[in-house]
Amino acid sequence: MPKKSKLLKQVRLVIRTKHYAYSTEKTYIDWIYRFILFHDKHHPKEMGGKEIAEFLTYLAVDRKLSASTQNQALNALVFFYKEVLKTIPGNLYFKHSKVDKREPVVLSRNEVKEVLNHLEDEAWLMTSLLYGCGLRLTECLRLRVKDVDFELNEIMVRDGKGNNDRRTVFPLILKDHLQQQLSKVKLRFEKNLLINNFRGASLPMEIAREYPNAPMEFGWQYIFPSKKPGTDPRSGKLKQHYRNESFLQKSVKKAVEKAGITKNASCHTFRHSFATHLLEGGYNIRIVQKLLGHKNIQTTMVYTHIMNRNRYNVRSPLDNLF
Repeated sequence: MPKKSKLLKQVRLVIRTKHYAYSTEKTYIDWIYRFILFHDKHHPKEMGGKEIAEFLTYLAVDRKLSASTQNQALNALVFFYKEVLKTIPGNLYFKHSKVDKREPVVLSRNEVKEVLNHLEDEAWLMTSLLYGCGLRLTECLRLRVKDVDFELNEIMVRDGKGNNDRRTVFPLILKDHLQQQLSKVKLRFEKNLLINNFRGASLPMEIAREYPNAPMEFGWQYIFPSKKPGTDPRSGKLKQHYRNESFLQKSVKKAVEKAGITKNASCHTFRHSFATHLLEGGYNIRIVQKLLGHKNIQTTMVYTHIMNRNRYNVRSPLDNLF
C-alpha cells in the first residue's frame, strides 16, 4: 500500500481537521503504513486489537524499541481506528517495551561554560537559551519574535509538550544578543517580502484561520528562521520555516567533543542541567516544575535524585591511605 493511498489520504484529512501538528501527521502516517506492511498489506478493516498487539509486541521484542516509541505507535494506531475507521480495536494485550530508568545526563556549570565556549553565533545563542530557559530543542526553534518579553524578562513557550503554553525565565545576559538576532531576522523578513509568491511565516492551521494577516507580521516571524523560505507541505505555498533540528544537534555534538567532555550530552542535556542547577541553587521544586512545563511533579523529582547521588558525602577508604 503506497503512502499516497486513498486510505492514508483520509487519515491526513482527519488529522488536519483536528489541527494536529505536521510532525504528528508524518509520525502517525508512518506508523499506520508500517503496521499495514507488517501484516502483508491486509486492509485495516479486516484487522483489530489482535493484529495491533502483534505489531506492538514485535516492536518491543524483535526491534527492541523504547517504551516511548512503542507508545507513539500505539497512539497512532488507536487514533487511526477510532477517528478514521470509527471502530474500537478491542482489548490490546501486548508485550510492553522496558521503561528506560536511566537518569538524565547533566553537565556541571563548568562543563556548560566549556561547551558554550566552543559555539558561535546562532548555535551559541540557541544553546544558551536551552540552558538559560530550560527549553526543549523544538521549543527553542519555534520561538517567535512576539514570544520574548524584554520588559518582564520572560519567554512564552507556546505549544510545548502536551500542547501546553508556559512562561519561563529569560536570561538578562542574552538581551543584547537576542536583540541583535531580531535585527537580522527583520532584515531577512523584509527581503522575503520582495518575493512575489512569499506568504510569510508558517503557522498552525487554526491560528492561520483566526489571524489571517499574522504570517506577514513581524511579530509572528521565527527568531531562528531557516536560511530561505520553502514550500509548505500542506498548503503548497512559499513559507518561512524555522531552522532544522540537525543544525543545532550537530553543532552541540562538535562542541561537546571539542570541550573534551565524555558524557553522552545532547541538546536536551542543557534542559536537564537547567533544572538540576536551579534546584541546587535552592529554588522550590514547584517553581522548577512550572518553568519546565511538567504536568506531574514526579517528572521533576528525577532531578532531586541526581542532586542526592552523593548525599552521604562518603569519602572512599582509598583516599585515606595517602
